[in-house]
Amino acid sequence: MTAPILITGAGQRIGLAFAKACLEQGQPVIATYRTYRPAVDALQKAGADCVHADFATNEGIDAFIDTLMTKTDSLRAIIHNASDWLPERNDTDPGEVMQAMMQIHAMTPYRINLACRALLENSDQTTDIIHMTDYVVEKGSAKHIGYAASKAALANLTLSFARLLAPKVKVNSLAPSLIMFNSGDSEAYREKTLKKSLMGIEPGVEVAVQTLQFLLDTPYITGRNLPLDGGRHLA
Repeated sequence: MTAPILITGAGQRIGLAFAKACLEQGQPVIATYRTYRPAVDALQKAGADCVHADFATNEGIDAFIDTLMTKTDSLRAIIHNASDWLPERNDTDPGEVMQAMMQIHAMTPYRINLACRALLENSDQTTDIIHMTDYVVEKGSAKHIGYAASKAALANLTLSFARLLAPKVKVNSLAPSLIMFNSGDSEAYREKTLKKSLMGIEPGVEVAVQTLQFLLDTPYITGRNLPLDGGRHLA
């Protein structure tokens, strides 16, 4: 029986697209979601095992891990895609912002990786962990300081877990910048953002799906942070 891929935050955007691509290939998927969306039902109908999970607290992480252990004794991969994007504002407590960002982007992958080590190693093939980081790790962000710092922590976890789990488990991270706009983004914002990369396009989620699949397929990359930014660092 084929071991499932665990995809966190699979209710929308990249996580949803990759879950669909896996299912279309006959790859079993365990998909987590925090907020219900109709896409969750669609994933369930396509064969995914969809699990509600709230990673905002350690108790939520514990509950998810307990549930996961009842569903499978092995994993093909873990894709850490669950994310939030809280800004620093005058009406928010900066300590709460930083704590929330670190909890979701660093503590959650850290705890799940450690808890699932045996599931990943209980396979006849090389398995994978992929952390979804962000282009912002390279430059920081004046408006999303906690977010940028937490994604940088996640990028560093890639290095540590690659050392810990080699050679049985490959551990890499994928750092996208613009992949797709939100429906409410203005034309002015879109035009400004497109100019930030050399390629100057909104590539869509398919490029992320392709790159995630590449990282799963390649046998000789581990401990690396792969940019997916259209040359933004040179623009």
